[in-house]
Amino acid sequence: MSSTASSISSGTLSTQVREISVAHSPDSDDAFMFYGLATNKVRVSGLKFSHTLSDIETLNRKAREAFYDLTAISFHAYPYLQENYALLSSGGSVGDGYGPMIVANKEYTVEQIKKKKIAVPGTLTTAYLVLKLFAPDIQTERYEAGLIIHEGQLTYAKSGLQRIVDFGKWWREQTGLPLPLGGNAIKRELGSELMHEVSDALKESIQYALDHREEALEYAMQFARDLDRQLAGRFVSMYVNERTLDYGAEGRQAIARLLDMGYEQGIIPHKPKLDFVG
Repeated sequence: MSSTASSISSGTLSTQVREISVAHSPDSDDAFMFYGLATNKVRVSGLKFSHTLSDIETLNRKAREAFYDLTAISFHAYPYLQENYALLSSGGSVGDGYGPMIVANKEYTVEQIKKKKIAVPGTLTTAYLVLKLFAPDIQTERYEAGLIIHEGQLTYAKSGLQRIVDFGKWWREQTGLPLPLGGNAIKRELGSELMHEVSDALKESIQYALDHREEALEYAMQFARDLDRQLAGRFVSMYVNERTLDYGAEGRQAIARLLDMGYEQGIIPHKPKLDFVG
């Protein structure tokens, strides 16, 4: 791909510009994958993308209201909004033997931590779902340890915290699969043609960032939560890679397995119905 901005031709005959509302979290990996669209390096004829940044739990809850056309979500949240949204086949964050962690200010055994109270980043996050699969009776108030996501996976030790459980590793030991954490969902009411156009645009944005890594990483640094460039680059590499372009068969199997387990164990009240675009 050349260094000039790429353009995806739209199948729409109308010259009227359609605005697509896009929402994702203010994290370096999301910023990296949306770099092409956010900076107009990737454009789609007839479409204008407006971007909103918010924490993932807020986005999960907004998606339940069908608020944005294209939104980042936790996979745990998908069964709650599957009537209004389909999953895109690209844009996912998948931990391959790594992922959210339980950390504490002292060392605990795995059995001890199951009896502690844990601070969580939100009850619709995938981290929370995996925590409940790990320890169904665990309490999450007046905490003695915390469940961390995002860049905290690389920086917890600086705060004097001990890693007790890495759920990416735990999940792989349990299932042999990578741990799917978050993805992008697209509103069904856009219609099939427009859904596929937006899907192609996001995939093009991810590919552009991977092909122009240094400039995309420079853009993502403003969302890196005090990470230096080396750590930010490491974090982005963990969650934006070839699997982000497309989950592939193993990734889709992992998403289905995660949500089915949540439903079978009574954590998720709605039977998951996975539907991918792209």
